[in-house]
Amino acid sequence: MYRKILFFPCIFLIIAVNLHAQSQQAVQFYERGKAFMAEENWYSAVESFLECTRLNPAHAEGTASLAECYYELAEFDEALTWVRKARQLARTNMNVANLEVFIHIALGQLETAAGLVNEILKIEPYNRETLFAAGELDIARGRPSEAMLRYRDAVRRYPDDRKLLVSLALVTLSLGDGDTAVTYINNALTRHPGDYRVFYYASYIYSMNNRIAEAIRYAENSLFYKSDHLPTQSLMSILRYRNGEYEEAARLCDNLIAKNRQDMSAWYLKGLSLIMLKRQQEAITVLTNAIAFNENDEFIRAILEETVISSTVLEDPRRSRFAAWHFNKAKSYRERNLIEQALFEYRRGLRLYPFAADRRDYAELLRLSGYPARYLEELLFLKDQGVSDRSLDDAVEAYSSLLSNALFKQWQVNPVDLVERHWKIAVFSLAGQSSFYHADAGSVAAGVIRELLVHDRNIAPMNLNHRQASFSQAFRLAREGGADYFILVSVTENERDISIKAEIFTGRTGSPAGTLYAFRTGSDRLRDASRTIITQLSSSMPVRGRLLIRRQGQALINKGKADGIVTETVYDVVKRGRPQPANEGLALVYSNDELVGKLTITNIDEEISIGSLQRNGFFDRIEPGDEIILQSKRQVQQTGETAANPELRALLRTLR
Repeated sequence: MYRKILFFPCIFLIIAVNLHAQSQQAVQFYERGKAFMAEENWYSAVESFLECTRLNPAHAEGTASLAECYYELAEFDEALTWVRKARQLARTNMNVANLEVFIHIALGQLETAAGLVNEILKIEPYNRETLFAAGELDIARGRPSEAMLRYRDAVRRYPDDRKLLVSLALVTLSLGDGDTAVTYINNALTRHPGDYRVFYYASYIYSMNNRIAEAIRYAENSLFYKSDHLPTQSLMSILRYRNGEYEEAARLCDNLIAKNRQDMSAWYLKGLSLIMLKRQQEAITVLTNAIAFNENDEFIRAILEETVISSTVLEDPRRSRFAAWHFNKAKSYRERNLIEQALFEYRRGLRLYPFAADRRDYAELLRLSGYPARYLEELLFLKDQGVSDRSLDDAVEAYSSLLSNALFKQWQVNPVDLVERHWKIAVFSLAGQSSFYHADAGSVAAGVIRELLVHDRNIAPMNLNHRQASFSQAFRLAREGGADYFILVSVTENERDISIKAEIFTGRTGSPAGTLYAFRTGSDRLRDASRTIITQLSSSMPVRGRLLIRRQGQALINKGKADGIVTETVYDVVKRGRPQPANEGLALVYSNDELVGKLTITNIDEEISIGSLQRNGFFDRIEPGDEIILQSKRQVQQTGETAANPELRALLRTLR
C-alpha cells in the first residue's frame, strides 16, 4: 500500500517533467520560427511553428504566427483555420483579431472583415493595425479615395509608422496623384533610412512616375541593404527593361530563373527583352520553354504567339502545334456548352494556322449558334483549300438549298460583299504604363483587345503599333490615320487578379469620350477581362449601317442578326456622309435637316435586314447610301474608380 502511494506521485512528476520539457522545446521552435519570419523564410518558419504547435497545442503565439506565415504564402484558407484557433487561445489579443481581418479581406469575405473591424474599433478606436486594415478594406471595396483619407488621418496620429506612410503613398499614386505620392514616400525614406522595404516601394513609386533613373537608384539601395530581396530583384529587371537595357534585363531574368525555374514573370520578361533586341527566334525558344512550366500563362502565350505569327511562315510546324492547343481548349469549352469561349479559342487557333482541319469544327459551332450562311461560307473556304469529302459536299449542297429563299437571295445581293465596318478605332498602351508583375502588360492587353475587335462587325481596329511613347504620339497617329476614336489600355494585376482600364478619346480632338473598366480573377482572366471591355464598348457605340436598296416603302440595310439587329427597332435615316462623331462621348451628331426619315425593322437575316420607311418632312429625300443609325442609350463611365486595384492590394499585402 505504501509503495502504491509512492508510485503515483512519481508518475505525476514524470509527466510534469515531460510536459515542461515539451513546453521548453515548443518555445525553442517558436523562437526559431520568428527568426525565420524576420528573414522572410516562410517555408522554414511554417515547419518550426508546426512543430511548436504539435508540442504545445495551446501555444497561442505560435498558432497565430503559423496563420501569418500561411497568409504570406497566400494560402488564405489554411491561414483562416489557424487564426481561428489562435483567437480561441487569445480572445483579447487585438493583433490576432487584426490578422483575421486581413485574411477575410484576402478571401473576399468583405462583410465579415468589416464586422470584425467595427468590433475592434469599439474596443480600441485608434488601434494602428485596425486602421491599416480598414483602409485595405476600403480598397477591396473599390473605394481608394476613402482609404486615402483614412490613411491620412492615421498618419497624423502615427507620423513615424512605416506601413501607414507607404500605404498613403501607394494609394495616392493609384488615384493618379504621382507628385504627392513621391512626397509621402520621401517622408517615409527620411523617417526610415536604411530600411530596404521603404527603398523598394520608393523605387516602385518613382518608376510609376516614369522617373526610371531615380527608381533604379532606389532599387540599388534596397539591394544594398538586402541583396537577396526577390521583389526588388524582380523590380530591378523590369526597370532595366523600361530603361532600354534589354541585355541587362535578360541577364537579371536569368538570375531569377536560376533561383526559381517556375518564376513565370522572369521568363516572360526575358522573352520580351529578346523580342526588343530583334532576336525573335531566341525569344520563341525561351517562351516555349516557359509554357512548359505553365501552359495557361496568358501573357507568355500571347507574346509567344504574336511573335510566331509575325516572324514565321504559315508552313512553320510550330504554328500548327500552338494552334492545336487552342483547338483542344475550344473542344473542352464546347463540351461544357461555353460557346463564346469556344469561338474565341477556335479563332485564335485559326489565326495561327488558317488551314487547320479544325476549321470544320468551328463552322459547325457557327451553325449551332444559328448562323447557317456563315457556316456555309466556312465550308466553301475548306473546299477551296482542297479539303473535301462526301459529308462536306452534302452539307454544302444542303445548306445552299436551304438558303435559296433567304433574304439575300430574294434581294439578289451577296452578303459577303456587303459587310462594312463603320467605326475606325485605334488601340494603344503607353510605354510608361507597366505592371510590377508583367512589364508592358497594357501593351499585351491592347493586343488581345484589338484581336477581339477584329470579330466585331461594326468596328475596324486600326493596324498600328500598340506601344506608344506618349499620349500626344498616340493622338497624332490616330488622327492622321482617320480614327473615329482611340483607346489607351492600362493594366493593374497580381498573381491571381487583373483589372483593365480602357480610356476612350475622340480621334479628331483627343478629348475624353469615356472610361471602361473590367476586373477578373482566376484562369483566363486576361481574355475574359478583354472580352468584357469589348462588350462594354460595343454596347456603348451607336449602331451604324447603310441603306443599300430601296423598293418603294421598303429598304434593305447591310446589318443583320450577327450585328445585333432586332425586329421592331426604329432607326434614324441620315443623309450619307453627314453624321460626325461628337466632340465628347460616344455619339453621332447630325442636324434635324439631315435626318431624312425613319426605318422600322420588319425582317432580319444573318448579314442583312429589311424594314419599312417613313420620311421626315413633306418631301421624300431618302436615297440608297444613306446611313442607318441607332444612338446607344448606354453611356460609358466618365469618372469613377475601378472595382478593385489588384496591384495596389498586392503591394499593401506585402507591407505586412
